[in-house]
Amino acid sequence: MKRKTTLLVMAAGMGSRFGSLKQITPLGPHQKALLHYTIYDAVHAGFDKIVFVIRESFAKEFIDFVGRRIGRNRLLLSKYG
Repeated sequence: MKRKTTLLVMAAGMGSRFGSLKQITPLGPHQKALLHYTIYDAVHAGFDKIVFVIRESFAKEFIDFVGRRIGRNRLLLSKYG
């Protein structure tokens, strides 16, 4: 039986030195965000689930970005507090 694995990504940085949300900013010749590479590598490494810890202050931008790429029906959102 294959063991279920979850990757926990701490993505709550504000990118103040970078100047924007570096997790979702398009970079390089193919305009892929760091988040693309994170998700791609995690899936190919065999992770079953990816959990992102983010700040509520940029949750909308983050959710819009991820939702456009993987589909909103695959997002599980949870709010605390």
